[in-house]
Amino acid sequence: MKRFFIIAFALAGATHVAADPSLDAVSAGVEKQRDAYIDMAQQIWDWAEVGYQETRSSELLQSQLKNSGFSIETGVANIPTSFVASYGSGEPVIAILAEYDALPGVSQQAIPERKPVEGGDAGHACGHHLFGVGSVAAAIAARDWLADSGAKGTVRLYGTPAEEGGSGKVYMVREGLFDDVDVVIHWHADDENGALPGTTLANRSAKFRFTGVASHAAAAPERGRSGLDGIEAMNHMVNMLREHVPTTTRLHYVITQGGLAPNVVPEFAESFYYVRAPSPQELLPIWERVENAARGAALGTGTKVEWEVIHGNYNILPNVTLARVMDESLRSIGGIEYSKKEQRFAEQIVKTFTGKPKLELGSEKEITEFTEEIHKGTGSSDVGDVSWMAPTVGLKTATWVPGTSAHTWQAVAAGGMSIGHKGMMLAANSMALTAVKLFQSPDIIKQAKQEWLERRGDDFDYQPLLGDRPPPLDYRR
Repeated sequence: MKRFFIIAFALAGATHVAADPSLDAVSAGVEKQRDAYIDMAQQIWDWAEVGYQETRSSELLQSQLKNSGFSIETGVANIPTSFVASYGSGEPVIAILAEYDALPGVSQQAIPERKPVEGGDAGHACGHHLFGVGSVAAAIAARDWLADSGAKGTVRLYGTPAEEGGSGKVYMVREGLFDDVDVVIHWHADDENGALPGTTLANRSAKFRFTGVASHAAAAPERGRSGLDGIEAMNHMVNMLREHVPTTTRLHYVITQGGLAPNVVPEFAESFYYVRAPSPQELLPIWERVENAARGAALGTGTKVEWEVIHGNYNILPNVTLARVMDESLRSIGGIEYSKKEQRFAEQIVKTFTGKPKLELGSEKEITEFTEEIHKGTGSSDVGDVSWMAPTVGLKTATWVPGTSAHTWQAVAAGGMSIGHKGMMLAANSMALTAVKLFQSPDIIKQAKQEWLERRGDDFDYQPLLGDRPPPLDYRR
């Protein structure tokens, strides 16, 4: 077994291995199904199904888990593509999160030059095809360890749709699906390897819809009231607002509908807004000012406005205790080693970057130095809401060429070939090792819970930022 384990990791590009024989066996089990997991990830990459439409991707992950002895509950929280897969019994309950939605508008072939897939629109520009499969691999490895060791405990894989602006996990939190979980494990595709404790920005979005009166733009302009004027007036006011909010605020919008012909005053127009801030408490007053901008724009343009909140996420609550365990697991495996072919791919794709990248080639071999200082990210994730329900830990691995930004065609390209696959397997092994260490170490779970309670505060009262709305199953249609 030991000899197989070393060979398997040499193929995966790892730099060294864990010393604990029982943990060696866990990682060897992950590597044994390496080819099957890569095939699954590639299939989900090919499908590139967007939020709440990930039917085939969800079914593929469920099938692998069912064949591995998990019981599966589908369609949880009134989301057809969600599921919870469970194995074992009793405590502790270790949850692993899996995402699998793609992003619209970033179709790309697995080559180092811009070339969309013919007939395609969406692409896995955030690596969720790797996320979903890597998490499934980790859950199966933890399941195998529970079965072989006879240890008490439960491993759960949460199939969570529509992370990209759909807040699938929030509806699962709202339904109480994490209430009995002791620890949550997750990961994300990235251009570097690390398990630093970190947080994200809280986030809320809405579609603002302005309705006016159509008219001939040349023959009877005075009779028209432009929905597009309402959108543009709101956008102008929000852009002036940027000067008068904290520098940690992020405001983004797109115009999703603005009219069809220049000589017709647009009766209807729609924009899609995101507002981000470090916490819900900081976010909500800024959000109210954005809503007031919409009201003022409607008043000034003689239109009517209404808005639909699409999603809302809390910031991630970090946990240093758990991050240290994950960091140890990651370091026991090592970074990524490129083959000559992968190195050529990476060198070509680096030439397509705009500006100086924050990382250089070669850093994929390294693990970011661990520190207890909380890393403050500028993105957002519905993992945030989960982290306020149970102690949560994550990691990132170099599934993309160093210097690659998420949500780009370069991320899609690397995620669809062996560079992405190596990063996925590194994450799967790290999460599996971490899960088993936690099953073996109730004292660590106890310490993590104590830290979590202190960070959360005694008076915490969870109020979803998306309110009581049902899941927006059509938000990508």
